[in-house]
Amino acid sequence: MRTTNDLTPHAATAAAILPLVGGAANVTSVVHCMTRLRLGLRDRTLVREDALRSLPAVLGVVADDDSYQIVLGPGTVARVTPEFEALVAGTAGAPDTGTADVLVTGTADVLAARGAAWKAARQQRNATPLKLLLRRIANIFVPLIPALIGCGVIAGLGGLLVNLGWLPSLTPALAAIASGFMALIAVFVGHNTAKEFGGTPVLGGAVAAIVVYAGVAKVTAFGMTLAPGQGGVLGALAAALLGTYVEKWCRRWVPEALDVLVTPTLTVLLTGLVTLYVLMYTAGELSTAIGTGANWLLDHTGVFAGLVLGGLFLPLVMLGLHQALIPLHTTLIQQQGYTVLLPVLAMAGAGQVGAALAVYVRLHHDQSLRTTIRSALPAGLLGVGEPLIYGVSLPLGRPFVTACAGGAAGGAFVGFFSMLGDKIGSTAIGPSGWALFPLLKGTGGLALTAAIYAGGLLTGYVVGFAATYFFGLARTVGGTVSGVCDSSKEGQDTDQGGNPPP
Repeated sequence: MRTTNDLTPHAATAAAILPLVGGAANVTSVVHCMTRLRLGLRDRTLVREDALRSLPAVLGVVADDDSYQIVLGPGTVARVTPEFEALVAGTAGAPDTGTADVLVTGTADVLAARGAAWKAARQQRNATPLKLLLRRIANIFVPLIPALIGCGVIAGLGGLLVNLGWLPSLTPALAAIASGFMALIAVFVGHNTAKEFGGTPVLGGAVAAIVVYAGVAKVTAFGMTLAPGQGGVLGALAAALLGTYVEKWCRRWVPEALDVLVTPTLTVLLTGLVTLYVLMYTAGELSTAIGTGANWLLDHTGVFAGLVLGGLFLPLVMLGLHQALIPLHTTLIQQQGYTVLLPVLAMAGAGQVGAALAVYVRLHHDQSLRTTIRSALPAGLLGVGEPLIYGVSLPLGRPFVTACAGGAAGGAFVGFFSMLGDKIGSTAIGPSGWALFPLLKGTGGLALTAAIYAGGLLTGYVVGFAATYFFGLARTVGGTVSGVCDSSKEGQDTDQGGNPPP
């Protein structure tokens, strides 16, 4: 029998997590995105969240109505997930051996408990039809992020080589590699849409493929000749969604003996006709309006737009509404090669880092909190903000508000240069913070684009730090520093964690 000493670090992390989420019998599904292990659980009351948070590899925990998400960070999650899946497959029904208790070190911080309580209350309010729909849309696009990142980095490398005049024989190959996925992204969106909404994935991909097929150039709709790719990912999403409903309708009415022949045929035929003569034109007009609107917004109201977008992004994340931006980012990338919104929104993470640094400096006697910040800062600098949000700023209250102020300042900085004509964007979605540098692209040169983004980050750090240092940590009657926004404790002395003295 293997002991914890025999395991690789990633296998040990998986072995530590499994009993803390209720064991293999409690796990119904295992997937991962760029930073999170997303688990379907039968009974969430079996989760030992405090112990889970105390695992060295766990950066944070996020629970929503669809999945229980364990933040492990980029790179790590892709290596831990297969180890976890192997454990679930191999130990289903086995008793909890307590392996995690051997690996858990330290105790859960009191702020982590407050963050968990806040999230639990938020979860009860989040099961609205709109938010559930946004989560389903996110489930369509999140699996595409690794390919977007990889192709985006390759596109950036190819652009750099072209600008430098190096390896001219290699750059066409790099362009083909980087562009292949984007040319067919509609097919992947259609496949995932059908899968998410209960249809046959390959049929979703088939009807979405119509959008990018070169032969649509021979079709005329609304008096206009269609263009391959017209409507983009929005058209593909709409086509696959319609196809799913047509397929379900066919399953109800077509006799079983004819189902295998009639249902796929009617699904592709009816959906294909609607896609060609309605959806491609309509989605194309909508996609064009999105691109035009985003560019106009930053070109003409850059400072104000950056202020609002950078300042409100953290609250949007808390409410789950940020998921509505994923199709917009993807549409902009498909249209113009990069999304101008992501660098502005990334400034929210910079404000969060600045706020955490201020808390670290001011609350110098709270060693537990300082330890949390030290462990979460590297991930925060790379754009993984959950550990700082749920472990520091949200439980403290005011630092969350001052972090938003830092994000607003950084967004305004980037927006100001957009008004001057120096627009910057990202060739992929997913990364943020320092991890976004390899994906930057703009109207100016690479050096200028990187300098503007770095200036925005620095502005976010500085303003987030200053706002938190001077306004985010109130001094109570007894002279103790506290960051807790709790009206029930107004006028009372509090300790450094915001609790009334004994």
